[in-house]
Amino acid sequence: MTASAEAVELTQAAAKAASDKLAEDIVALDVSAQLVITDVFLLCSARNERQVGAVVDAVEEALAKLGAKPLRREGEGQNRWVLLDYGDLVVHVQLAEERIHYAIERLWKDCPHVKLPEDQPGA
Repeated sequence: MTASAEAVELTQAAAKAASDKLAEDIVALDVSAQLVITDVFLLCSARNERQVGAVVDAVEEALAKLGAKPLRREGEGQNRWVLLDYGDLVVHVQLAEERIHYAIERLWKDCPHVKLPEDQPGA
C-alpha cells in the first residue's frame, strides 16, 4: 500500500510552505503500510519557537487553500513540537533539538520517503 494521491498533494504543498518559512531538514515518510490512521508523516525543523509558529501558520494557510483543515492540533502552547493532523497527512514541526531527541525518522526508518518538489530541502 502507498500513500494516496491526495496525501501526496497535501504533503508537497505543506513542504513548500514550510520551506518558504525556512524550515530545515524537511522529510516526508510514507507510513501507509504500517499505519491505518494516516498515509504520510511530514517532518521539519525550526530554529526557535517563533519559527515553529510561523511554519505552522504557513502550512495551515497553504493547505486551507486546497480545502484541507486540520482535524487536530497539538503542542501550540509551547511551540517546541507542533503536530497538525490532516487525516491522511500528519505534519510535525519541531525545534531542532526536539527532533534529535525524539528521532521520529529512526522509529520509521523502514518507511519509504515521499518525493518532495526538487526545490525543497531534503528532496
